[in-house]
Amino acid sequence: MVGSPVLFVAIPLLAAFIIPLAGMMWKNSVRVIPGLVLAFMFFLSISLMGYVNEHGTIVEVLAGWKPPIGINLVFSPFTGFLTTLMTFLGFIVWLYSYKFKRNVDFEPSMKYFMLLMLLVTGSVGIVLTGDIFNMFVFIEIVSISGYGLTSFYTRRDSAEAAFKFLFMGAIASTFLLIAIMIIYSQLGTLNIADIADKMPMMNHKLKVLSLVFFILAIGVEAEIFPLNGWAPDVYTEAPGPIGAAFAGIVVKAAIYASVRLVYTMYDFSGAFDLFIIIGLITFIMAETTALRQDQLKRMLAYSSIGQMGLVMIAFGIGTKEGVYAALFLMFNHAIIKSLLFFSGSYLVFNKKNKYIKHVNGMGKYLPITSVLFTIGAFAIIGLPPFAGFWSKLAILTAAADNKMVVLIAVILIISILEAVYYLRVVNRIYFYDKKEKTEPKKPSINALVAMISLGIIVLVIGFYPDLISGILDRAAADLMDKGNYIKDVLTLNK
Repeated sequence: MVGSPVLFVAIPLLAAFIIPLAGMMWKNSVRVIPGLVLAFMFFLSISLMGYVNEHGTIVEVLAGWKPPIGINLVFSPFTGFLTTLMTFLGFIVWLYSYKFKRNVDFEPSMKYFMLLMLLVTGSVGIVLTGDIFNMFVFIEIVSISGYGLTSFYTRRDSAEAAFKFLFMGAIASTFLLIAIMIIYSQLGTLNIADIADKMPMMNHKLKVLSLVFFILAIGVEAEIFPLNGWAPDVYTEAPGPIGAAFAGIVVKAAIYASVRLVYTMYDFSGAFDLFIIIGLITFIMAETTALRQDQLKRMLAYSSIGQMGLVMIAFGIGTKEGVYAALFLMFNHAIIKSLLFFSGSYLVFNKKNKYIKHVNGMGKYLPITSVLFTIGAFAIIGLPPFAGFWSKLAILTAAADNKMVVLIAVILIISILEAVYYLRVVNRIYFYDKKEKTEPKKPSINALVAMISLGIIVLVIGFYPDLISGILDRAAADLMDKGNYIKDVLTLNK
């Protein structure tokens, strides 16, 4: 085995503290170090994925205390897939951010990359941790770094958005601690596998109550309705690449947490119905609201929320096909939405309010950026031959297999609304004349490389979905196999 899962937490956390010290000797190191660390993490995740596929799940025990007493990290086909996706996107966000704003001074730049490293550390930690209290700790790391990144530009609106995020995050933290307290008071353990093993012994009413508190807590960062009031402001006010980091990394970690708890810890099927209800409400509310937006980044924010609702619906189907479809959509959303935030940021660069009308005629002035945004728009609404088509088809197929006719109808109807507002933007890019006097900002070389890389992935997966289907199938099977997860973790103590 090459490396250890603990390195995903230790190295970026250490790098976050080294960055300011290294910056005293070489100022540009604050930009270089995160790239090196994230590239290493991506390489490590690929190496460990190869090992896991051949030898099985890796359970890393920390400080010699075996589960359920000690802390453990679990690198499996499911958690490995998400870790690889997150570290890749972390690297792409770094690449795009390298000189996104040339006028940013050394100190703000240092803070930006420190917080970015903490954001990735916390997100990966949520996915890999094997106990619910450390999951809480990593969620707090993500939240705190997210508050700082939201208010990075130190404007009034940025501060207000960060405060909304902070307020919702504080309530979520309280609910999460209450849920953990209920579980520990009943079962005397914090280890996820041990909780899953002992869950049948827990009082049913307290079991339901703890699940409600978990969903309310994690639902804030998972952007589920009505807990997502902070998200549109945060996506709008945070730097463009951070919008991509939130959509592609943070929200995926939160979705993972909710899914891990429901699929592994809890033992009643009603939770799946809850996923479908929450997902449907979120999907419908977000997509219809996105249709009414006149600011580009707010439109993308509501679109992102809607896609997370669709992911929840897929997980709520409760079958291996549903999980496969949900994971495919998570992958596509992370790649496509990052591409949309990246390219969209340049289409409305230096525009204060970033209205959709500001993209008028950009196809002439920023042809490559416009094409990349168009690829992202076509992919997210599910047009073939782009990657998004296959994930939507997988969700509809999974629903059809379970004879969920009403669900299929709702998804198709709302998808039409999604197509309307994305095609409206594409129409403005190519068929409207530019009226703004502000000169368009051409992307830097590193930003172009980042965007083109994502665009290529969208096209390649669109034409050859089998390149990722095997990985998704193993990840789905891993999540569905609750007994094997419990055995892998708890048998370390025998």
